[in-house]
Amino acid sequence: MSVWPILDEAEMSDAAQAVIADIKATRNTEFINNFWRVLANDPALLARTWSSLKEVMAPGALDPLTKELLYVAVSIANGCEYCIRSHTAAARARGMSEAQLGELLAVVGMASETNRLATGLQVPVDDAFLASGDPAASREGD
Repeated sequence: MSVWPILDEAEMSDAAQAVIADIKATRNTEFINNFWRVLANDPALLARTWSSLKEVMAPGALDPLTKELLYVAVSIANGCEYCIRSHTAAARARGMSEAQLGELLAVVGMASETNRLATGLQVPVDDAFLASGDPAASREGD
């Protein structure tokens, strides 16, 4: 159960309703998920979070599917079931295949393992990886 109530739009303040209207318009949908409905209990938090998310997830150097895949990966690393599920759904809507999801999960699992090994063993970072702009170093990986 949520710490704050999941608000119906009729229960939201005018300020929260204005943000919800922008979410609907931006996403071209009438569906407002529970995350936004809970944040609506604090209209300033809702507005700040929506503004930041809208800016970060907007079209840019990374395509929308890549951004969703990154969101899923970070959500897995952080253990956020809600974000894993919502952004997996968003990635599927943007064309993610089950094969891509499988590879994403494999990469997240492998990165988690090797990150823990490198951290636990306190492996010093190679000078080649510290050099900025060295494309050969960036391809060597773990």
